Amino acid sequence: MSAATDGELWRTAGLALLTRLIAELAYEELLVPVPDPSAGTAARRPDPPPVGRGAPAPYRIDCGAAAYTFTARRGTFGSWWPDAGTLRRGGGPAWDPVRFLLDAREALGWSGDVLAEVVREVTATQRADVQLLRGALPAGRLADLSYVELEGHQSGHPCMVANKGRLGFGATDAARYAPESRAPFRLRWLAAEAGLARLVTAEGLAPGALYEAELPAGTRAEFTAALHAALIDAGLADAGSVSAAADRYRWLPVHPWQWEHVVVPLFAAELATGTLVDLGEAPDRYLPLQSVRTVANVDTPGRRDVKLALMIRNTLVWRGMSADDADAGPVVSSWLTRLAREDPELRATGVIPLAEVAGATVAHPAYDAVADAPYRLHELLGVLWREPVASHLAPGERARTMAALLTVGADGQALVTELVRRSGLAPEQWLTAFLRALLPPLLHYLYVYGVAFTPHGENVICVFDADETPRRIAVKDFGADIDLVEGDFPERAATDGGAGALCRHWPAGLLAHSVLSAVFAGHFRYFSVLAADHLGITEERFWSLVRDTVLGYQRTHPEHAARHALIDLMGPVFARVCLNREQLAGAGFHDRAGRDAQFDVLHGTVANPLAAIAQHSGDAQQSGDTQQSGDTL
Repeated sequence: MSAATDGELWRTAGLALLTRLIAELAYEELLVPVPDPSAGTAARRPDPPPVGRGAPAPYRIDCGAAAYTFTARRGTFGSWWPDAGTLRRGGGPAWDPVRFLLDAREALGWSGDVLAEVVREVTATQRADVQLLRGALPAGRLADLSYVELEGHQSGHPCMVANKGRLGFGATDAARYAPESRAPFRLRWLAAEAGLARLVTAEGLAPGALYEAELPAGTRAEFTAALHAALIDAGLADAGSVSAAADRYRWLPVHPWQWEHVVVPLFAAELATGTLVDLGEAPDRYLPLQSVRTVANVDTPGRRDVKLALMIRNTLVWRGMSADDADAGPVVSSWLTRLAREDPELRATGVIPLAEVAGATVAHPAYDAVADAPYRLHELLGVLWREPVASHLAPGERARTMAALLTVGADGQALVTELVRRSGLAPEQWLTAFLRALLPPLLHYLYVYGVAFTPHGENVICVFDADETPRRIAVKDFGADIDLVEGDFPERAATDGGAGALCRHWPAGLLAHSVLSAVFAGHFRYFSVLAADHLGITEERFWSLVRDTVLGYQRTHPEHAARHALIDLMGPVFARVCLNREQLAGAGFHDRAGRDAQFDVLHGTVANPLAAIAQHSGDAQQSGDTQQSGDTL
């Protein structure tokens, strides 16, 4: 079979992206498809089923002179599942997401500057999707990849359409540094004088021990010599005092893109005067994970993952490194890992908080003096060192992000289908094991300590045994993404050691979204459909398994019934988190001084499938009871 041409790949990627674009804009009610009377059916919009997907029906979106028509099924959360093969623009096939955005501008109400930025991000995402198509592998080969290798074959956040915009990267940058390019690269190291630099390490980890763990002895000697020479050349020390002067410097790695585009031009004065010293390139190579700015060591895998400042805008924010995040990471990590070790319930789940053992940032003297400057200018140079998941795996275990479970191979087979086959379990048994590994630790942290992770697909890592059965999870991203429920949590006060003061606090109703939106609507909205289509488990049955797992945990802990009600996961509806509204409609483009000034953008409500399943089960039970009474009579 001949390979697809560039044009064919571009159109294939475009059709998939257009289908997602329509689905997500309709889900967030940025656009409202209407029944298509030209299809010859009654002009009525079928109500979405409370759980699962309804029958396909014809719809249209009128965009000025152009009309887009398609067949779609409505699903759980009021979601939309368009049939890509039915998409039409006027009388011809539709496959171009940019053409659609231009057509839909008036309906979307976007100004020219917003539309222009969206076109940039969508085009960049489509280009990255083409690269993924070129390197696509069948499910069997995907299942054999290591955790780091598999990261280069994933398609990004499912609920965000322009999920690979990476504004700031050029074509050469994407080829060198994007996950789907799967090209290892080396990091540059800098030394920053203590007046500019701040380094926070976990208790018991000295800076020298950190550098010893991350750099070979020969490299450390070379870097030390380079620092000494630079200090003498700059007149900051002489031969007799250079060692003492060098002790005032903190070392940190920097992404090569950041070095070229940010450090050299914006820290030119500090490089010239010796308060910032270029130490050179370290020998180990790294591969980027899905977040792009977090990289994993492929030459010495035991060394830590490195989360770096990278002044590109990807999805919602500029991807810098704030001093608050770098300071909080080691402290919050110590608390969460201590809980996982000392709380009997968490210890039994085997949950692995991937600790951020050290964080460093370098202030820019001029921008640091402008408190209300855009936040990206306060996050120019920094790093977090995080434990790699591989360091926690027993022999035979494998790790994959939860996001990876949405991957479908080049052969049309889902990765999860291959994992279930290898496990030897029935699909429902495998899914039950997955849910029991995932939900109890998240719920225990939330209900007992008021800790809300951001457990979307990339932040949760599933650990599988040698038979590919899910057994436990690892969680990551603490410095920026740990939130705490407001109110009195004595268990938290007794254990946090001051970590709670470094985290943001939100009302309980909002932090229920750490499960309702990040897991249920943000991941299970797609995973339940994949389980139905590839594993033969109906969506209704999937959500019944989810509900059983949540209720099973709650019944085991009746002492926290008041918190179960306060942080309510069973209510009939909850607010819809709209990440595309925030990213595409303009809020993500603001040069605001604070990155996280408010909670996620909310719009309208969605029906909770756990409540709908409960209602359905109650109706079924009532029907059965009535039938039994009739038989008796």
